[in-house]
Amino acid sequence: MKEHINKKEILEKLTPVVENTSMRYNLIPLEISLEKENGHWFLRIFIYSADHPVSHQDCENITRSLGDLLDDLIPFKYYLEVSSPGLNRKLKSAREYVVFCGRDVIVKVKNPLEGLETKTFKAVIDNYIENEGLVVSAKENGRSYCIAQDNIFSVRLDEDININKNKGENND
Repeated sequence: MKEHINKKEILEKLTPVVENTSMRYNLIPLEISLEKENGHWFLRIFIYSADHPVSHQDCENITRSLGDLLDDLIPFKYYLEVSSPGLNRKLKSAREYVVFCGRDVIVKVKNPLEGLETKTFKAVIDNYIENEGLVVSAKENGRSYCIAQDNIFSVRLDEDININKNKGENND
């Protein structure tokens, strides 16, 4: 007989523990997911820091701090993965819209917005208003738009990465 796993109930118990632990290290959990893949359970926690790039040490601190606490809350074998969200992460929640307020993003909408030539455009996140949507300023025309959640196909951070930033610079 298969045991029924209530993922929602487990995540509801886990979330405050993960949030409190993350706060101790000045980190923000952007996403907490519990998924079964190829017969194995994975608890994935994506963390973010507003004041420094997430390091291996940050991930290790969270992993070590959560260890026994999670074992008391998850009644089956699982693998824990703690990592940074990545540079071009797709933003998935209101929390992420708030955390990344003021940042450059690439927005893709389902239905075109007035005054924009394409459904995909660069913008800056201005705000997120619950029950209204994501407020952005489009770089193409400088206009502000409030995009309803059901019209958002995707929102990704627009990070320009210049690996050779200091290469060849004369530091005299």
